[in-house]
Amino acid sequence: MNRILWLTLPCFALAGCNQAPPPPVDNAVANSINAAEAEPTSAPITDATTYLAKAGASDLFEIESSEAIAGKTSNPEIKAFAEMMVKDHTQSSAILQAAARKARIITTAPALEPAQEQALNRVKTANGVAAESAYLDAQRTGHSEALALHSGYAVGGDTEQLKAAANEITPVIQHHIDQLAKITIPGR
Repeated sequence: MNRILWLTLPCFALAGCNQAPPPPVDNAVANSINAAEAEPTSAPITDATTYLAKAGASDLFEIESSEAIAGKTSNPEIKAFAEMMVKDHTQSSAILQAAARKARIITTAPALEPAQEQALNRVKTANGVAAESAYLDAQRTGHSEALALHSGYAVGGDTEQLKAAANEITPVIQHHIDQLAKITIPGR
């Protein structure tokens, strides 16, 4: 038995030598993949100027898109939601303006970002179910982004008055997200 083992052992060793070596690893590619996986998709906004500009654009979009859909929808859920958006986002803008004044930060008039302009255009130009769908899709996206913006600033922002305002606004945005989840469009 020992003799058979000693005769077959070299055969197994030689068989392993006959296999192709593994392909070389491109360290530059591996490092870039690892770096991309380690980085978050977007860092929270922590400076007051950027935060105020993005929050102002968000409120402006919510107000303008809600006014646009309120005038053309016959869906009572969407109409009630749109009215709530105008009221709540007008109020959140006032909260932010007051906090900026307390912090002695001069603000500028809000301006929509390009993606918001496009989404607003879709709501304004569509009709019926298409307009309602465009509005609700834009609201879901906008509120998800707004929640990340305000909750991130509330934790890591550079201005205490604005951090307090962000903390006050965050639960309202979460409430909007919860309400959006309940709205349905018949036939969709």
